[in-house]
Amino acid sequence: MATEAKRAKVDDGAELSPLQNFLQWCDRVGLVLSKKVCVSKEGTVAEYGMLALDSIQEGEVLFTIPRSALLHQGTTKVSALLEKERSSLESSSGWVPLLLSLLYEYTSAQSHWKPYLSLWSDFKTLDHPMFWSEEERDGLLKGTGVPEAVDRDLVNIRQEYTDVALPFMSKHPEMWSPDTHTLELYTQLVAFVMAYSFQEPQEEDDDEDDEDDCGDEEKIPNPPMMVPMADMLNHVSKHNANLEFTPDSLKMVCVRPIKKDEEVFNTYGQMANWQLLHMYGFTEPYRQNCNDTADVPVGSLHRAAARGIKSDLERQQLEERWETVTQTLEGKSAFVFGKHGCLTDTELHTALKVLCMSKSEFSEFKDNEGWEEDEEDEDDETICRALSNEGLPELTSSWKRLLHDAASVTLRAYGDGEQEVERVLAGDRALMKDEAAVARLSCRQKKALQVRYGQKAILHRLMDLTKS
Repeated sequence: MATEAKRAKVDDGAELSPLQNFLQWCDRVGLVLSKKVCVSKEGTVAEYGMLALDSIQEGEVLFTIPRSALLHQGTTKVSALLEKERSSLESSSGWVPLLLSLLYEYTSAQSHWKPYLSLWSDFKTLDHPMFWSEEERDGLLKGTGVPEAVDRDLVNIRQEYTDVALPFMSKHPEMWSPDTHTLELYTQLVAFVMAYSFQEPQEEDDDEDDEDDCGDEEKIPNPPMMVPMADMLNHVSKHNANLEFTPDSLKMVCVRPIKKDEEVFNTYGQMANWQLLHMYGFTEPYRQNCNDTADVPVGSLHRAAARGIKSDLERQQLEERWETVTQTLEGKSAFVFGKHGCLTDTELHTALKVLCMSKSEFSEFKDNEGWEEDEEDEDDETICRALSNEGLPELTSSWKRLLHDAASVTLRAYGDGEQEVERVLAGDRALMKDEAAVARLSCRQKKALQVRYGQKAILHRLMDLTKS
């Protein structure tokens, strides 16, 4: 650990900085930090980050966090109360116990985690789109799916606070006060959990074949938890470190060599730019995010299939086929395309197959109540290749036309719905090439541009690959 960061006071008796205070707290709780790294705000891509003070080899442990230093509903001072009344804290997110823990600890002067939580004096600096104005979200992120996701979040947060958290806090005024622990603070802490929490991976079930196990129960994900120090690392898709979980501790391990003065990057998973912005408040540069994606909403495919329909009979036939498609999609709202093709290939393959059947084929399909066995067992690898960038140009003309039109419908949604596709793409394309113009954009405008243009570029390529 850098000696400058550990120094208790400077010569004039000035108070410790929040970072110095946090690093001293890490020493006290037994968090072991390698001497080859340091935490800094300088030389990092955003806010706090971790830098290499020396070259680091693959497999080296960068820091070890004892489980007693983790902050969650089982380690907080109010853990016994939360456990006693956990049945009243159930919600769709499953986050209420952690959020109540954070509400208490963040506002308690005696909190064990105060040096850690004091690193964030204002959670709005995370700059999630939920803190943007509605006009900014709708104007800068139209078509990306982010405004709709944020609207759902805000509705769910308000409902969860009003229906679950607030009644619980009112029962325990000695611990919480609605005047202090407001909806605004609750919302900010949701953003904090979204941006900085970790979830422990599910343990593999060794008894999968046990005759008493029905095998149909959906596993409940482990609740999120706050992991001091691990959450200081920034994310890139091509990361060089990874968090490992053991029974006694969590360890950040180097997964590829890191040179001196390079930043240490963790990964938050395979995240598209719209997901990074929605969940964490940042984006990766357009070409650097190898996990970027664009959605083709299921509704776009339906509108594309409805093009050219001229009679009530044709409309009826389409809706009959569409009912079959929606049953196979099982609630999925979009087909996802990445930089190398469709990521939801099985669902899209089924939809295209049903929608492009001849009358006689669909009649036979209905009579058989589904696929013939040889059709049902189509090879996954074959389907994957067919809907990859290499396979798309080789699809039958009816499939290509339907995909091309669906991509066109989707692209137009980024504009006013009536603009030509090329005009929808042209503005952002020209802006991306003008470094001086990009430099003049606000931080929010830059992040929105990365999201919009990345998605538009994937959809435009899809159109190119499916030209008849």
